[in-house]
Amino acid sequence: MAAGIAASSPVVFLAGIVTIVVIQAIPSIRFSGWHFLTSLTWNIGNVYGGLEHEHGVTAASGASFGSRVFIVGTVASSVIALLMAVPVSLLTAVILAYRTRGVVRTILSTLVELLAGIPSVVIGLWGMTVLTPWISTQLGPLLSRAGGVIPYLRGPVGTGMGLLASGCVLAIMVVPIITATTRDLLLQVPTLYREGGVGLGMTDWEVVRHICFPCIREGFIGAVALGFGRAMGETMAVLMVSGNAVNLLPQNLYSPISTMAAFIADQLDSALTDASKMAVHALSELALLLMILTVATNLAARLLVSSGRWRQRRTGVDAP
Repeated sequence: MAAGIAASSPVVFLAGIVTIVVIQAIPSIRFSGWHFLTSLTWNIGNVYGGLEHEHGVTAASGASFGSRVFIVGTVASSVIALLMAVPVSLLTAVILAYRTRGVVRTILSTLVELLAGIPSVVIGLWGMTVLTPWISTQLGPLLSRAGGVIPYLRGPVGTGMGLLASGCVLAIMVVPIITATTRDLLLQVPTLYREGGVGLGMTDWEVVRHICFPCIREGFIGAVALGFGRAMGETMAVLMVSGNAVNLLPQNLYSPISTMAAFIADQLDSALTDASKMAVHALSELALLLMILTVATNLAARLLVSSGRWRQRRTGVDAP
């Protein structure tokens, strides 16, 4: 009995959270419709003025809610984070799995995993005091000189708070997750496989590339998807270094942005002043959209993993 309750509690809690978010988002869905996904404007309206009625719901006068800015900011910063984190995580995992032993491996693995335990607000503070000034004075001007080749690198760097800073902070927070998972996967590759590659005259890198990595490909895709979901859901660290742009799409790599999670945390207090509660409903719809994106990412990763396993069965090759 107790075991059944404990096993079912995560599903019950998840269902409860989803139900509450959906119920809270319904008035906003009725008010904004598809305009919520396509519009750039987020304006809670005149919360101290009159109310207007539309599609059977009530909102503050002049209210308009659009999430496109936050969708772009969330996806762009998360993609930049993965572009930075995936190579670092993969190479670090290879070193931890195959180049270290005993106490050294334990210490280094512990240090990598401790990075995941640092509070996000601490990383955000580091980003504000160290990272963004460095981007503003050194990295940004250096990258902008390459703008003739990559136009997205052109433009004013500003204070350093923006898309690049958000991507760097998220990369730091994603690296431990991908590294730890990939290291464990590499350690599960049979030693006989690797020794066979060495016996055939392969270099260490060729063994990793042609033998070890194909064995863990599906699991590695899942690790990257887990990191992507973690990046999309990060709040405080991104809120502190993103520049909190509203109603403005990023024009270059240094433009201020705002992500869905960070914007919800930033605007919830002011949304509660809306007597019509439509601003809170709109934030709930934004939270629902973030949940949908996260679930879609994980489902896509599972489909990739399943297709890889299907190909292995079709060719008669079994991964360890």
